[in-house]
Amino acid sequence: MALKSTIYKANLQIADMDRQIYGDHSLTLALHPSETEERLMVRLLAYALNVTADDLHGTLQSARGLADSDEPDLWHRDLTERVIHWIEVGQPDDRRLSKACGRADRVTLYIYAQAAMIWWQGMANKVTRLRNLAVWRLPADQSQALAKMANRSMQLQLTIQDGHIWVSDTGQSVEVVPEALWSGGA
Repeated sequence: MALKSTIYKANLQIADMDRQIYGDHSLTLALHPSETEERLMVRLLAYALNVTADDLHGTLQSARGLADSDEPDLWHRDLTERVIHWIEVGQPDDRRLSKACGRADRVTLYIYAQAAMIWWQGMANKVTRLRNLAVWRLPADQSQALAKMANRSMQLQLTIQDGHIWVSDTGQSVEVVPEALWSGGA
């Protein structure tokens, strides 16, 4: 018998002063059986960092990610279904990133966890030819602190200013400072 995903609901209040985007967003997130809460929370953070101010040119949506190798974790498709922005979380191989860069105008990758820099050292030379790729690293202690905030029902406030992200709920707050590792123009 196959294991089923666990459903998480998140209400986000986003105040992104860097991009002048403010709004409330209700998300339903499926935690795949092979996924950790840390990865789930990094996906949620990726959503907050890339949500658009309006839906005039399509919307940012969850895709099937782990469940379908032809889809990212998140994507922004325009009204004609063209992929404007492909967003990955984790440590995909270079073939997957190359394929994503061929299918989307922009690709953003968020890496996290203790082994992220070891993975990046092995990948850096392979992806520098990908001009529409941006790679960000979330420090392991920060992504692990985010994981501790995971609940099946979440009310989160995210404030983004000067590249710093503050995520808080009723009981705790976490500061996340992503580090840019590569930006090939994305």
